[in-house]
Amino acid sequence: MSLEIPREHPRYESLLMRERIIDGCTANVVAMAGLIAHGRGEAFDYLIGEHTAPFAEAAVQAAAAAFLLARKPVISVNGNVAALCPSQLVALSTTASAPLEVNLFYRTEQRERAVEKALKDAGARTVFGVGSEASGRIPELGSERRRVDPRGILDADLVFVPLEDGDRTEALVAMGKRVITVDLNPLSRTAQRATITIVDNVIRAVPALLATIEAVRSRPRHEIEEMLERYDNGAALSGALRFIRDRLGSLADEQRPAAAPPAGKGRRT
Repeated sequence: MSLEIPREHPRYESLLMRERIIDGCTANVVAMAGLIAHGRGEAFDYLIGEHTAPFAEAAVQAAAAAFLLARKPVISVNGNVAALCPSQLVALSTTASAPLEVNLFYRTEQRERAVEKALKDAGARTVFGVGSEASGRIPELGSERRRVDPRGILDADLVFVPLEDGDRTEALVAMGKRVITVDLNPLSRTAQRATITIVDNVIRAVPALLATIEAVRSRPRHEIEEMLERYDNGAALSGALRFIRDRLGSLADEQRPAAAPPAGKGRRT
């Protein structure tokens, strides 16, 4: 890490994430545009108070159920996610029996190898979607994200796409796949098009998802199916927007000065 951040700093976690993204950019894991994307997400994290809210908890429950019910789940990894939480992704991959696959918008083989290395340094044994392995194609998608591994995303029935592009989310859903995303912006096309949207910071969402899968996997299948069936992604997104609205209203009220007493009604001395 290029900067030592004192743990007592009030913005410690936020600054730590920034440094991870900067280091990821230096290592060719993160594209330059990823710096902008991270800043946008950080702004939305401020709006939700930088903590996991009930609407995100509900989405995590549904996502855990979806993972456990999937025939072949796959975890799609881009540069920002690889920089922010590689160890947690590897743990999720192991627990959910979901292979990791590199998928990049700004795609070069050098960046694919850099992301692969970040994952393997974190403990991954196998990483799909690198080099010629990404020989499959997502129909009607023009960006480099159309390239997928036939062993992974192309054959998956569930794809976990944290910090994803909206066009590929939409294309994956059109292919009949269940798509889970993590997106701090409830208005993004990714959030709006995904099957399950966890409106939370990825460094909180992935550990929560991992813990929930471990907690519920021993339940009867019908209970896990009910967890998924009762989830409504539209209601979750609506809840996120209402939460932001109400929180901003409360914060605005706190900024107002105390009302002055009417003329002639002040305290007597």
